[in-house]
Amino acid sequence: MEPIHKGGMVARLAHGRAELDRLLSFRRRAFPHRLGREEDDQDALSAHVMVERDGDVLACFRVMLFGWGAGLKQGYAARFYDVGPLSGYARPIAEMGRFCVAPGGVAPDVLRLAWGAMTRIVDEGQAGLLVGCTSFRGAGWEAHRAGLALLAAEFVGPPEHLPGRKAAEVVGLDQAGPVGDRRASLAALPPLLRTYLGMGGWVSDHAVVDRDLDTLHVFTCVEVDRVPAARAFSLRAVAG
Repeated sequence: MEPIHKGGMVARLAHGRAELDRLLSFRRRAFPHRLGREEDDQDALSAHVMVERDGDVLACFRVMLFGWGAGLKQGYAARFYDVGPLSGYARPIAEMGRFCVAPGGVAPDVLRLAWGAMTRIVDEGQAGLLVGCTSFRGAGWEAHRAGLALLAAEFVGPPEHLPGRKAAEVVGLDQAGPVGDRRASLAALPPLLRTYLGMGGWVSDHAVVDRDLDTLHVFTCVEVDRVPAARAFSLRAVAG
C-alpha cells in the first residue's frame, strides 16, 4: 500500500521492529491488559497501518489477507469463533484487528484516513469480505444490554455464514431481551461497530467475553459488494 496523505497526516504501512514497537506501545494505552502482553502471534503475520502527523501516532490497525475462506482458521477471530461456516468462501478475505485511536479521541479526518487506507488494502487485495472482532469496553455483558439487544434484533448475519461458538465464555445476543429506545441503543454501540454496520455489516449471534482485555466482542463481517454505493464512493475517494 502506498502512503495516503491528507491535511498534514499520512496513513502508511509500518516498517521494521522499531515502528512495530511504537505501535505496540500505542496499543497498550488503548487496550490495557489485565493479563499477558499486548503483542501476539498475529502481529508477525499481519501488515500494520498507522496514521501519523509530525511523528505522532494518531491511529493504527493491523490486517491479514487470506486467499479464500479456509484461510480464516489462521486468523485472530478463529481463536474465539468457529469460522468453519465461511471456509467455502471463494474470494480473498481481509481481517482487520486492534483498531485503536489516540486516547481522548481524534478528529474525524483521522478516521477517514484510516478507513481510506483499509479500503485501499481491501481493493488491492480484491477482498470480498472484511471481518474482525469488534469490542465493547468492559467484559460484563449486562452493561451492554441495550446495544446487544439491537444487534440481535437487526444485525445478526445469515445463518449459513454465522460463526459457531468456540470460546469458553460466551453470551447469546438473544439474552439481552427486547430493544427499548432504538436511538439510545444505537448510541450504545462502539463507534467502530457503528461504522461496520453503516457499511451494511452483520454480526455473530453471540458475543465473547475476553477477561484479559476486559472486553466483550462480536464477530463482525462486511460484504464488500454490498457496501452502499455512496459510502463506497466516499471511502474510495479518500483511498485515491
